[in-house]
Amino acid sequence: MEQEQDSTTLTRRRAVTMGAAAAVGAVGVASLTACGGSSSSPAAPSSAAATDTAASGSGAAALAKLSDVPVGGVYVTKDASGAPLVLAQPTAGNVIGFSGKCTHLGCAVKADGAGGLKCPCHGSTYDATGKNTGGPSPAPLATVAVKVDGTNVVTG
Repeated sequence: MEQEQDSTTLTRRRAVTMGAAAAVGAVGVASLTACGGSSSSPAAPSSAAATDTAASGSGAAALAKLSDVPVGGVYVTKDASGAPLVLAQPTAGNVIGFSGKCTHLGCAVKADGAGGLKCPCHGSTYDATGKNTGGPSPAPLATVAVKVDGTNVVTG
């Protein structure tokens, strides 16, 4: 009888442990989903923009409309894979691209409203050329090849 009781106890412990693990897993998934949150940055390009670009002949998906990228400023969006991307237009018609991940710990940078970028995690700042101008970031933002194709900005 003692062996039967130990077997029952062991089965209960397994059930409790597995239930707890499932609960922790569900919380982890919910937490990861919550990390996405909302942002004041524009969303990824719409399928309409991609269709516009395909119609222009390049076949590349549009990252943004050229008119969305302010001359002398920055536009924060996402690339085709969903990674943060920064587009800047130093002079009219000349668009450059950068990774939108801070070089300190990889947080997504945000437009600062003054033509530059700021990392909300630890305060690193970048200018419209991707150069780090303050905070703990050790390097400028990585460049991303982009080009203007008609009225759109596409990967280059």
